[in-house]
Amino acid sequence: MAADTTSVGQDRFLTINGLRTHYVEWGEADRPAIVMLHGLRSYARTFEPLAERLGHRYRVLAPDARGRGDSDWDPRGEYYTDSYVADLEEFTDRLGLDRFLLLGHSMGGTTTYVYAARHPERVGAAVVEDIGPGSSLSGEGAERIKREVANTPCDFPNREAARAYWRGIRPNISEEALESRLRHTLAPDGEGRWHWKFDLAGISAARLDPDPARQVDLWPYVEALRCPTLVVRGGESDFLPAATLAAMAQRNPRVRTVEIPGAGHYVHDDAPDLFRHHLTRFLRSSEVVR
Repeated sequence: MAADTTSVGQDRFLTINGLRTHYVEWGEADRPAIVMLHGLRSYARTFEPLAERLGHRYRVLAPDARGRGDSDWDPRGEYYTDSYVADLEEFTDRLGLDRFLLLGHSMGGTTTYVYAARHPERVGAAVVEDIGPGSSLSGEGAERIKREVANTPCDFPNREAARAYWRGIRPNISEEALESRLRHTLAPDGEGRWHWKFDLAGISAARLDPDPARQVDLWPYVEALRCPTLVVRGGESDFLPAATLAAMAQRNPRVRTVEIPGAGHYVHDDAPDLFRHHLTRFLRSSEVVR
């Protein structure tokens, strides 16, 4: 029998809303599709360990959001929720995904809430990792991320300095996750220095933008969800308060919640086995219609 090579992510490209967009695909095209959306300073292959384990059962599709990874930077600096949702709408239309599962971490979780609420006929189930209403607007985690974004160095003199930076802001990151982050968020410039692969200036300007018209109140979208939804909180997260997690389940009976002890904001990195366990149990539950 030939070896199954579908667990190895395949790099692909599409032009989405005028920007060349990179995405990674695992699994066969005839399997149930899961679209995975990464966070603010992340990239498609952050989900690689998870996707490789799911590729035998699902078709996993993970795009690099505009301005990140191997996708084009947006010359207009439109790094806001409406743009990410519009990109997802075109991405799923272009790939012919009439019905699929949707998973999002942090920024990708905001996109997940909004898209799933607007397109209940398309999303069979949603999984959101460590973000809820108010997470990006106020609180300890929001302020920490604003500080980190504002103080991010433009580049590094060498790879070890970049490693020290990531280790400094994520002291509990595993070696595997750290190596992945170094590989996919930075690149050498040919003169020895290492530069970000994401649009630091544009993304920072958008994230620190105080314009209230650009802020997204997620409560109406959480309340409007019509698909089974699992919200995963890291037990050590400073970004999604436990009280908010409980309130979401109270306001919408379709929302199920789980807290993973010892994990921070990057639950899929910090506790990969437990994250996959809760994800697969949810996706195989009777309420999830594929």
